[in-house]
Amino acid sequence: MNQHQKSTHTYTNPFTFALELGFFAGIIWGVMHWIFYIFKFTKVIPAYLAEPFFKNQFLKSGAGHLVGLLFFIAFSMVVSLIYVALFRKLKGPWPGMIYGIIWWIIIFVVVGPLFDMVKPLSGLSATTIISEFCLFLLWGLFIGYTIAMEFTDERIREPKKVEG
Repeated sequence: MNQHQKSTHTYTNPFTFALELGFFAGIIWGVMHWIFYIFKFTKVIPAYLAEPFFKNQFLKSGAGHLVGLLFFIAFSMVVSLIYVALFRKLKGPWPGMIYGIIWWIIIFVVVGPLFDMVKPLSGLSATTIISEFCLFLLWGLFIGYTIAMEFTDERIREPKKVEG
């Protein structure tokens, strides 16, 4: 790399990158959760994160679903900030997948039943448990691997383009 290339290199601001990534992760995976709910893959309402703050009847309405999406976006932004702060140097897809599983455990095993956000696992169907687990696994993968691609040398693992 020559002197000119060094001076024109820009560095990504981890804080703004995490907020932007969390915003899009929240939209994509929040909408995916809503689709899972509409097609009855899960019985967990899309606004489950807003459960402690709003009446359940409101959260089952269309406006409640929108509030739920906004809560999931905000949640994803916070979770992305935490990942960037603590784990941005980890490489590969596995750290993000594990991160998503940890958040699934926190919400569906620990905090969710405690605050009536979700029923205990024993009160959920196998389809709901599997759907939510897979959603969080992929959501974590999306956040973790995107951050790994930005802040590590993961791009070198991508196949080289063949020049024609």
